[in-house]
Amino acid sequence: MVQRLTLRRRLSYNTASNKRRIVRTPGGRLVYQYVKKAKQIPKCGHCKVKLRGVAPARSRERSQQARRLKMVNRAYGGVLCHKCVKERIVRAFLIEEQKIVVKLMKSQEASSKGKKTAAK
Repeated sequence: MVQRLTLRRRLSYNTASNKRRIVRTPGGRLVYQYVKKAKQIPKCGHCKVKLRGVAPARSRERSQQARRLKMVNRAYGGVLCHKCVKERIVRAFLIEEQKIVVKLMKSQEASSKGKKTAAK
């Protein structure tokens, strides 16, 4: 005897969100079970490497997860990887140092100009 499988949802097209698997129930019936999409590990916003310490989940699941599962306890935790955060910190530090050096050079130029005008 051939059993006819009926769809459980209205969507009849074979789309990525409508994957089905045939399963035999304890009652002996064959039914469709809908397969969810695979969970994704979030990636770094800068270098696109997988983030460590962040639980893989679908977007809806992630919104319902606890904060500790969605992020790491660090600046930009759950958004950027540790290398990119380190790079940002170093870059910011170097930019500040550069600003200080430029300021110092300007003050030295101004003081040397003041000495030259006083000598004349």
